[in-house]
Amino acid sequence: MDGVGLGRQDGGDAVHLARTPTLDALARGPMITLRAHGTAVGLPSDADMGNSEVGHNALGAGRVFDQGAKLVGRAIASGAMFDGDPWREVVTGCSGTSNALHFIGLLSDGNVHSHQDQLHAMLDAAVRDGCRRVYVHALLDGRDVPARSAEVYLERLETKLAELRAAGADCRIASGGGRMVVTMDRYEADWSIVERGWKAHVRGEGRRFGSALDALQTYRAELDADDQFLPEFVVQDGGAPVATIEDGDGVIVFNFRGDRVIEISRAFTEPDFAAFDRGRRPDVRFAGLMQYDGDLQIPKRFLVEPPAIDRTMGEHLAAMGIPQFACAETQKFGHVTYFWNGNRSGAFDPACERYVEVPSDVIPFEQRPWMKAAEVTDAVIAALRSDAPPRFVRVNYANGDMVGHTGVLESTILAVEAVDLCLARLLAAVRDVRGAALVTADHGNADQMFQLDKKTGQPSATPMTSHTLNAVPLYLVDPVGGATLRPSPTAGLANVAATALELLGLRAPDDYERSLLG
Repeated sequence: MDGVGLGRQDGGDAVHLARTPTLDALARGPMITLRAHGTAVGLPSDADMGNSEVGHNALGAGRVFDQGAKLVGRAIASGAMFDGDPWREVVTGCSGTSNALHFIGLLSDGNVHSHQDQLHAMLDAAVRDGCRRVYVHALLDGRDVPARSAEVYLERLETKLAELRAAGADCRIASGGGRMVVTMDRYEADWSIVERGWKAHVRGEGRRFGSALDALQTYRAELDADDQFLPEFVVQDGGAPVATIEDGDGVIVFNFRGDRVIEISRAFTEPDFAAFDRGRRPDVRFAGLMQYDGDLQIPKRFLVEPPAIDRTMGEHLAAMGIPQFACAETQKFGHVTYFWNGNRSGAFDPACERYVEVPSDVIPFEQRPWMKAAEVTDAVIAALRSDAPPRFVRVNYANGDMVGHTGVLESTILAVEAVDLCLARLLAAVRDVRGAALVTADHGNADQMFQLDKKTGQPSATPMTSHTLNAVPLYLVDPVGGATLRPSPTAGLANVAATALELLGLRAPDDYERSLLG
């Protein structure tokens, strides 16, 4: 149940406010809580909220691996990033004033896809290494941070850029837009999002403004929209774009999380790209902050090595020839496949693995809070009742997270209710085939829909569109075996793999986090 955590049970907790007879019944059976954020999922500190990528890594791997934010922070602090060949290859070609260096990515301190401090450190290093034309293409967040907070990050970036201009470099914001409509699409759901970013970043095409802050303020006044939904903008100087991306330039994507920048990386690097008409394709030296898809080598040049996640649960089962089935709608399909399998594309053994993707709606999620939960449920039930049913199934309901990110309480309540209804159907089918089920979440979101008032500690009127720091539930349904769960103060998402393996009658690898069966 993506994004369905355990909240304060107050007026901002959509999980609590929803009618959930299925979850209520599960809570009367075996149930414990799991940690789903911070160090429990490989992030730098327990102040860092969890996310779907690291959550599914932990669920599938059965162990905790240091994740992107932590790895990048370490590489910057030690200087290893700037001493490495990939950085040198991109930056050396941009020394002096002939070629420009461009940074594209999410501008915030949400620490889910990126962090502004990492960008600032890279800007300092680029100028120190001789770059004299450096431009930022800033994607606005409002999803992993407060919904209308972009001016904070833009002002901090402008201060940094002013410092670098004082040091003799031309450093400016060149373009940008809201993350949900510009550049940061996911899993080929809507290539027009990537195309908008391409036109703004590469060609300088889009509505022009004197500054990024001017664009933000104008769009806010005209559209009354949160940061993540603001259209593309191009910053101009003297009637022309501040910077377009040209042959010989360098381009660095500064997101460390891959799912929303794989597509823009492909647009820059694939010779036979056909998702949209790129028009002029500049010949650039391109690098990702990390490699976003290890199997497909996207991109081939990257600044920090990603976590090497091996021997996942899926690989363990495939090696034994145990039939597996994974299902989700498009928005979370990569999470029950790519991320679950340790950032690996494709099946380990297609002969015993079947993956089903249900195409997501492109209609705004708050207008379709039920999303494709029913269709996902239909697909899983059909698999369970087939002539050759799988022994292990993993399924993701995207509603709690995707609708929770909109900040619309009423829609998120409906989203949770839709999941509860579908869960009832799914669990009935599990019982019919004499199976067992573990019901959990990868992180919280729908469980806190408003920012807390700093004085009263109560929900304010300001929507909260980010994930939460709340624990998530782990419910067990085992009508045949009668197993129970053992609570543990240190239990986290990584314990789920060994728990599932024990339910299957299998021994988990010795280095997995231990099973939670009582």
